[in-house]
Amino acid sequence: MGFASQCGIVPVVNTKFESLPLSPALLSVVRELGYEHATPIQAASIPVLIAGKDLIGKSKTGSGKTAAFALPILQRVSLDLRQVQALVLCPTRELSAQVAREFRTLGRTLPDFTVVELVGGQPGKAQRDALARGVHVAVGTPGRVLDQLQKGALHTDAVATLVLDEADRMLDMGFGPDVELILSEVPKTRQTVLFSATIQESIISICNAHMQKPLRITIDERDEVKPEIREFRLASYSNDNNEKFHALCWVLNEFPHTSALILCNFKQTIVELMEKLVRAGVSVGRLDGDLEQFHRDQVLARFRNRSVRLLVATDIAGRGIDVEGLDLVVNYELPPHADVYVHRIGRVGRAGRVGVAVSLSLNGDEERIGEFESRTGVVMELLAGPPVSESGLAGLLDALAGPSLMQTILISGGRRDKVRAGDILGALTGEAGGLSGPDVGKIEIQDKLSYVAVARKVGQIAAQRLNDGRIKGKRFRATLVDGSKAKDAKASDKPSPRFR
Repeated sequence: MGFASQCGIVPVVNTKFESLPLSPALLSVVRELGYEHATPIQAASIPVLIAGKDLIGKSKTGSGKTAAFALPILQRVSLDLRQVQALVLCPTRELSAQVAREFRTLGRTLPDFTVVELVGGQPGKAQRDALARGVHVAVGTPGRVLDQLQKGALHTDAVATLVLDEADRMLDMGFGPDVELILSEVPKTRQTVLFSATIQESIISICNAHMQKPLRITIDERDEVKPEIREFRLASYSNDNNEKFHALCWVLNEFPHTSALILCNFKQTIVELMEKLVRAGVSVGRLDGDLEQFHRDQVLARFRNRSVRLLVATDIAGRGIDVEGLDLVVNYELPPHADVYVHRIGRVGRAGRVGVAVSLSLNGDEERIGEFESRTGVVMELLAGPPVSESGLAGLLDALAGPSLMQTILISGGRRDKVRAGDILGALTGEAGGLSGPDVGKIEIQDKLSYVAVARKVGQIAAQRLNDGRIKGKRFRATLVDGSKAKDAKASDKPSPRFR
């Protein structure tokens, strides 16, 4: 049966979460998180997925699709059965981590609910051990998921739902054969869910081969809550690296920001930018394919908790970056396609905030700029750039230099040690810690490690008091991650073994 005849169009309606067929426990979590109205993709998808039907969802990044499939999975999971009941495939490690975090957040009231990340760059043995202990949901990249399948560590007998998240990106990155192999190993009676920003021929082929009468949900951009993004273009008529760097510094000064994401096409560009920014004493981190997973996690944690103000990244390495309160995106190099441009700028202007996106363009980029504007329906405002001079650049760098107000402490305990955010907050602000509440920022709990942001003025003393004290009656090693000179994570930043 052909793809088109299998798919029905589900109407998009604006609705409250309370009217969706979700359990009281999940509705309680949704209320605690401050969500009242479901996004269009959530309102249309959740009833379909809870009913167990296959689904093809076409919706852009930032539309709330993770909760759209996570809530139905959590609703249907059998907590007594400690086997993988849902498998979610993502194109990158970062997106996998983001999806796993949302599962844990939404499922935090479910007794003993567990999710594992199966991604490269992390020890495979630890993942196999987690699978052996028993988990309910597995989230991972196709390569590592297939590896664990072939090693016999991942069993799919109990998989009732398989999700392909950002399917277009997975196929663009060459994961098609791996995805096909994984699909062939999962029970044919499963529910199959596919979300994608675009529906390509290769995706249609997967739908025809592996889905049973899927319902198709296409979210018209007019139905979505559009972020408020001001789009600008700064034109340069030279490809001189110094002139372009000068333009970047001018943009960073011209648009005040709490955190900014600078996107490039090539790793070499990131290396060159980092050298210049670090030399000037700017608070900056980098994210590219050369970083080990520990370093990637650390850089992202520091960026999320605002210990690092700037992050320079490539598209592939930065896939899945979702930072609350991000207010500036700079396209240091123009993306190759309009869809990539839309994804890049879509990271700002969320949750009712106004975001700014600035693209640095060269003479001859007009056609590509026109494609971007046609795709978004917005004409970029042209900025009058700064005059190029060494003295002018020095002044701009001086204004950008200096440490962030927050600093990160890395703690050698995480979810597996039953450490929770409240435990760390209590250790820092209780009688032993002595810190005031405003001195403690974002707390992020991972499997074996935790990150907590503290005011830089109390960073040293906070780390010392964590080392001297206990968290949940146990002693853990606390390591201060120094971002004052914007250095990247080094091997020495890894936490020492915990105290006994």
